[in-house]
Amino acid sequence: MTTSPSSSAQAAREVVAGRLRDLRKGAGLTVTELAAGCGWHHAKTSRIENARTAPSTGDIRRWCRAAGAEALTEDLIAQSLHAESMYTEWRLQVRQGLAQLQNSSVAFFRQTELFRVYSSSLVPGLLQTEGYAAAVLAMSARFRELPVDDSAEAARARVERSRVIHERGHRFVLLIEEAVLHYRIGDADTMAAQLGQLLTIGALPAVSLGIIPTTAHREQWPRETFHVYDDSLVSIELTSARVRITQPSEIALYTKAFEELRQAAVYGAEARGLIVKAIDALGWPEHRAGR
Repeated sequence: MTTSPSSSAQAAREVVAGRLRDLRKGAGLTVTELAAGCGWHHAKTSRIENARTAPSTGDIRRWCRAAGAEALTEDLIAQSLHAESMYTEWRLQVRQGLAQLQNSSVAFFRQTELFRVYSSSLVPGLLQTEGYAAAVLAMSARFRELPVDDSAEAARARVERSRVIHERGHRFVLLIEEAVLHYRIGDADTMAAQLGQLLTIGALPAVSLGIIPTTAHREQWPRETFHVYDDSLVSIELTSARVRITQPSEIALYTKAFEELRQAAVYGAEARGLIVKAIDALGWPEHRAGR
């Protein structure tokens, strides 16, 4: 069973807050005395110790100096930065546009050897057509009320980024809930093209595409969509933020969940049959979907 990703990020913040609180108490300082030594209001000290406010690098330096623990400064800064990198609100990530967000991960994708993706909501980005990606990203732009909608450019960038799926040195294990095949994203043309692309990419040698039937006997209920990159990072996309998990014990929980979800999936001809069924449900001629 996986833990809540947002709870994991908060727990990391609380560890840092607890260490700072212990430093203050170890130095025999009250909340007010520590605040005076740092040059801020005592309420800020309380907010930091209760993990309601994340300390800046400067805050940690002042805190350690006031508590006579300057030797621990760099370690605490590193731990705090890691905790904050785990949970990043989308409003901060899209400030420079949706296209820039796609381009920012190109190098990382090329360095990753094994991609494991489980999706209960959308066709994974690695498999999206430009039309489907544009529809998804346009929804995101509207929902987040972005001042500039660059979803068309972002869709092209996403497709370009996904060319990694054709490059040597990578493996892709992708799981999709059957319901994803029937969620109407964009118009019928968009969905037909996207489903046709699944038939094509699912046949690539480096790709294992599994679909979990709605009628499958399962050991895991549908989970939040998550991506596992090698064994070093899990990325989860929430409504408000993206959570990045690097703690080995937590990564192990997600890989365990992934393997149990894999057991409920069908592959090859059976998976193809479910995709064809979804195409037929569109009422679309076979040749229009690339069959």
